[in-house]
Amino acid sequence: MWSLIVGGVLGAIAGAIMGKDVPGGIIGNIIAGFLGSWLGTSLIGEWGPNIGGFYIVPALIGAVVLIFIVSLVLRNTRSR
Repeated sequence: MWSLIVGGVLGAIAGAIMGKDVPGGIIGNIIAGFLGSWLGTSLIGEWGPNIGGFYIVPALIGAVVLIFIVSLVLRNTRSR
């Protein structure tokens, strides 16, 4: 349960940083938090505070990158 909350908060913060809404609402935020955590930890490594199994700094950076990529893909598919 704690992981879902932290994942949702991470996704929401990343969306606020990017100034874009995550598609899917709260479920999208949770997915962005989880995938962003995996991406950030894979690229940057495990450092920073660990809350609910998430290393916050790499997870947040990964979620921002993930939202950026998703927004590019969605923008390209909508323009066609």
